[in-house]
Amino acid sequence: MCGVCGVLALDGRLELPTDVPAAMIGLLRHRGPDGFGAWRDDRVFLGHARLAIIDPTDGAQPMTAGSGRCHIAYNGEVFNYLELRRELEDLGLAFRTRSDTEVILNAWQAWGPRCVERFNGQFAIAIWDAPRGDLFLARDRFGICPLFVATHGGCLLFASEAKALGGYPGFVLQPDPAGFAEVLAYWANIAPATCFRGVAQLPPGHWALVRRGHAGEQAAGSLPGCLEAHRYWAPSFLPAAEDRRFVPARERLALVTELRERLARAVTLRLRADVPVASYLSGGLDSAVIAAMARRQTGDGLRTYGLGFEREGYDERRWQAVMVEHLGVDHHGVVADAELIAARLVQATWHAETPLPRTAPAPLLVLSGAVHADERRVVLTGEGADEVFVGYDIHREAKLRAFWSRQPDSELRPALLARLHAFQELPPPAMLRAFYGHGLTRTDDPLYSHRPRWRNGAAGFLAEEARREFAGGAAEARLLASLPEAFAGWGTVARCQYLEMAVFMSGYLLASQGDRMLMANAVEGRFPYLDHELVEFAASIPVSAKLPTLAEKAMLRSAAAGLVPAAISGRGKHPYRAPGSASFAGDVGRAIVEDHLLADGPGWEMWDRDRVTALVRKWRTGRGLGQRDDAAFIAVLSGRMLQREFGTGFASHAAATRLQPGQVVWMMEGQGVTRWN
Repeated sequence: MCGVCGVLALDGRLELPTDVPAAMIGLLRHRGPDGFGAWRDDRVFLGHARLAIIDPTDGAQPMTAGSGRCHIAYNGEVFNYLELRRELEDLGLAFRTRSDTEVILNAWQAWGPRCVERFNGQFAIAIWDAPRGDLFLARDRFGICPLFVATHGGCLLFASEAKALGGYPGFVLQPDPAGFAEVLAYWANIAPATCFRGVAQLPPGHWALVRRGHAGEQAAGSLPGCLEAHRYWAPSFLPAAEDRRFVPARERLALVTELRERLARAVTLRLRADVPVASYLSGGLDSAVIAAMARRQTGDGLRTYGLGFEREGYDERRWQAVMVEHLGVDHHGVVADAELIAARLVQATWHAETPLPRTAPAPLLVLSGAVHADERRVVLTGEGADEVFVGYDIHREAKLRAFWSRQPDSELRPALLARLHAFQELPPPAMLRAFYGHGLTRTDDPLYSHRPRWRNGAAGFLAEEARREFAGGAAEARLLASLPEAFAGWGTVARCQYLEMAVFMSGYLLASQGDRMLMANAVEGRFPYLDHELVEFAASIPVSAKLPTLAEKAMLRSAAAGLVPAAISGRGKHPYRAPGSASFAGDVGRAIVEDHLLADGPGWEMWDRDRVTALVRKWRTGRGLGQRDDAAFIAVLSGRMLQREFGTGFASHAAATRLQPGQVVWMMEGQGVTRWN
């Protein structure tokens, strides 16, 4: 993947300050160190930081179509580009490169905005159609690739990361208390909102057109009025009655066989690259299946990477070793201790551009650094399996609560809660019943599955004004308005799956733990479980087969037979976690806490400082924080880090990343170049 940025004059001629390309592209240089390209005309500027994966020789961007009409800056991969290229050649379109970028440009010319419906991949696209005066923006179905937009001084600004927008003169990235509150409550912003005032994200599965003279207004949490946005895809599930039906053994076997074939194809497509492809290996089922399929297709050359922890309860190296021996791969491990986690949280927050409810991104940042150091640019990962194949405790909680709700006075049904969260110590039964019993019988509530979790967030550590703004319900209204029309007819677990995909997976897992920690070290992550054709197939399987009783990921476990050892396929879910507040108990960590949570400085008006101080005091006792307080501690700490990095610290970041004269290569109609100075 790469980094894209650009500026469009909404009405009139673009007056582009000469230092904008060096500043905006420079703030994205970590995403693509292989080349920094630019293109402009009298209306638009396109910038690109390239990570060369496909057609390294001729695939430089921004690229111009053969007709000279259309120009593109694009981040990501369209994995079925070879099949699309043959289809486009049959339509008479010519190609000068072997890149997927040129396929996208020709697809736009052939099919217009609906071209994205044909793409199997992960992407954030900006295409300038000069004769029409249209700017086309698009984002992949699950939001793997980010795309941010803002308006300023009669221009539309857009970029792969919000920090690049801050490279435009006069545009200041200001933390938004309401945006912070969303993250502290939901773990992610509800798109199109972000953590910065006046900055929006194009939601996953959307494309948008920007036409001349349509400046419009931008309401809080909304896209700029100049964008005419359209949703082209969303996950869809079976109606409730069909979802519950019994699946006979013969049908189940056929479904498992087809599932395995579709997953193998998804892996095959994501092995397409002109550079070596590696694989993450966590020790769990999801990454093990992907690595096993990749190993079968690549032979002896597969290299795997895995994280280990010094702290008991987090470390999975013994299970990684089982898979390494089984596959015979070249494995590289990274061990994250407390000091490393504490020291890297600031950097992780700068790249994530959001408060972090846990420390988990920091070790992943270190892991991608190890991949980069080995000169690997692409890695397969197991993200998405839990959302697609019903693997999280929240799915089981939803099913169990719906079961309990039919006899709310039962003492036996809530006792099943003890079967959840086997990886951690459970609170007393009475506390479990109180936590999961809130709103128990309101099964018609669209957000039923997630209410208990979202009530347990850390938004209470914000100042009263921020809490009041969040309590107004704008974020929830935005989420409810985004739900598909068929949502109400789905079963409880299917609705839970959708919400987990739309909020946690897209907003946190694929962003803060995914794209941002990978691309911070110029490593492209690929996600076979999020092949949309595979996801659509999995959604057509009744949940009665995917989650029989409380057995999570039953279909995937069956498909894994013969691919991975029984010790892996039969192992219970162990979610990836990293030590939280305990990581700051050493000298390095204590100094970070003192500096960000106790020292005076700007930005405290956003927080309830007395409550934050009380939380730090509780942490200082050394007796350990409960799960809720631990998450709040990390969220507030990273939120304070974010304020500083994008406040007083932003100028130094911008100065350090600014490109030098001669580094920006100006593309001339897609052929030949002149250097900027």
